[in-house]
Amino acid sequence: MAGSCLPILGAVLIAPVLPRMQDDFQQVPGSAALVPLVLTVPALSLTVLAPFAGVLVDRLGRKRLLVVATVLYALFGTVPLWLGSLYGIVVSRVLVGVAEAAIMTCCTTLIGDYYSGRTRDRYLALQTMCASASATLFFVLGGALGSIGWRAPFWLYAVGLLLAPAMARVLPTPHPTAEPATADQRPFPLRRMAGICLLTAVGAVVFYTVPVEMSYLMDDLGVRSTGVVGAVTALASAATVVGSVLFTRLTDRPRRRMPALFLLCAVGFLLMGATDHIALLIVGAVVNCVGTGLLLPSLLTLALSRLDFADRGRGTGLWTAAFFLGEFACPLALLAAKGMLGTLASAVVLLGLLTMLVSAALFPLTRRSPKTVPRHVAEGI
Repeated sequence: MAGSCLPILGAVLIAPVLPRMQDDFQQVPGSAALVPLVLTVPALSLTVLAPFAGVLVDRLGRKRLLVVATVLYALFGTVPLWLGSLYGIVVSRVLVGVAEAAIMTCCTTLIGDYYSGRTRDRYLALQTMCASASATLFFVLGGALGSIGWRAPFWLYAVGLLLAPAMARVLPTPHPTAEPATADQRPFPLRRMAGICLLTAVGAVVFYTVPVEMSYLMDDLGVRSTGVVGAVTALASAATVVGSVLFTRLTDRPRRRMPALFLLCAVGFLLMGATDHIALLIVGAVVNCVGTGLLLPSLLTLALSRLDFADRGRGTGLWTAAFFLGEFACPLALLAAKGMLGTLASAVVLLGLLTMLVSAALFPLTRRSPKTVPRHVAEGI
């Protein structure tokens, strides 16, 4: 669970200080795009490398790769403390993403190895709850440390040096004792995973909009204090924990609830983008994050339920790549929409409308009889 929090730390810790970093590097060409990438560029390298990490997981073992990657995460994550170049900081963040690719793939694969059925579902929800709860803490810490300077939050990456020896000592080595003997003879279920990965990429854009853009939306409304920005964004993140708790209470099949979850997220976006009052912005963010807290474990449950031990690493790697591809695309897509529409709030409204269209498109697919839907489409959702 702690390892699963590390990529979340990388994704949200410095969000409250992005405006201050932007001010510091405003003379650097392209800084308007490069500064947000400092937050999300690890997702690009994670997206590219997660499938390869999945192959290594299946071939070399989960535990060993996890311990090594956690040490590298700490080393690469603290590099910006001493760099004065924005381009160098971006490169260091790419290397953080390399470590995150292995960490996230290993942690999720191990959950699939250790548990099955409803127990696995509960641990996947627990993974989301821990990640979201840690995000709440990281937002607060990021905002508080950001009052010292925008570099200060990068010290927290050193936590990997504490986690790595604990992982090496505590985690057992999994064995495929519960899987059927014919698993190695079956081809990898690529078509079955394709639909899940596509939907996951869209879901990741929805998931990361509030963590990435909340500070900018509040800045547009006149909120300048990094402490306030961190606290408010932490409140929205706490709503993701609430959504994860609600997930553990649901008994229907995950694909049946997908339209409602995307619709809930869309409503949150529309509330956020259509107001110039900070209170309604916060309400919209909370509504959206409750939806994302339900959405993430639902998507992951769909993916793991279709994977055996022999290809669980590769499948988890593909799912992780799709999720972080959406994270990487999130700020770029909103920046492009802002350029066309004029304001970030308008871009968020557009995202809300598009998310509503996804909900509408999923509804008939999840309600049709399997006989009326192509098999690979039905399995994909």
